Amino acid sequence: MASWRVARRMFCAAAEAPAAPGPSSRWERLKSSKAGVWCRSLVSDYKEACREMVVGAWEKPLKASVYGTLLGGVLACFYSKPDRMSFEADLLERSNQLCLLSPWIRSGTSDGHIQTLVKLRNEGRLQHASLGVLSVMYRTDYDPDTMLYEAQCSNLSVPWRELPQRILDIGFVGHWWVLDSRMKDYDVNDEEFKHLPAYMQVTSPPSIQEVERNERLHNESLLPLTVEDEEKETKVVNKEESQSQPVVEKQAQA
Repeated sequence: MASWRVARRMFCAAAEAPAAPGPSSRWERLKSSKAGVWCRSLVSDYKEACREMVVGAWEKPLKASVYGTLLGGVLACFYSKPDRMSFEADLLERSNQLCLLSPWIRSGTSDGHIQTLVKLRNEGRLQHASLGVLSVMYRTDYDPDTMLYEAQCSNLSVPWRELPQRILDIGFVGHWWVLDSRMKDYDVNDEEFKHLPAYMQVTSPPSIQEVERNERLHNESLLPLTVEDEEKETKVVNKEESQSQPVVEKQAQA
């Protein structure tokens, strides 16, 4: 009887004891690992930073709008900067524009700049560099594919401090600014007017009144003549003939 009681107590104690933890799943082991702890802390930090950013933007909307505008402007400049292909396309287009003009009409500044760029491009010395929000076209002494010792030796390469003197154009917000400025008035040759006096070399744009008067006269010249206008012209012609006839008779009598 006593042995039965001891056995029953042992079974009851085993039943009341907590179950031993079984083998954990792979996901639990991954979360408890060092990489899982680091990822959870990183997500928590980003979550807290985003919450503080939203709260700060709600409390200071003007400051948030200024920062947002600056960030949007930087992103717009980054995605709208021109590349090497756009520069070569613009160079080809401007070169074709000059080819359509006579050498006596082309601007010397525009023609010289385009000829220099075309020569450097044909020699492989026209290079492109991206500087984040803008692009730069610069010249080098040799083509990078040239197998000369001077071109391949890194000790003889051009230092970065000389890059500002070698810059040929700057690309920003979709435009190559030096190329656009050099092509201004490309169809006007200033050498043709150097023999003129100084006051004739400088021209001023017409005033608003002159432009309106010229437009009005041009529009009136396109209108058809009416019967009244024809009668007025006929009367004027007849009056001139009648005035000139006595003069002719007097000369004949004399």
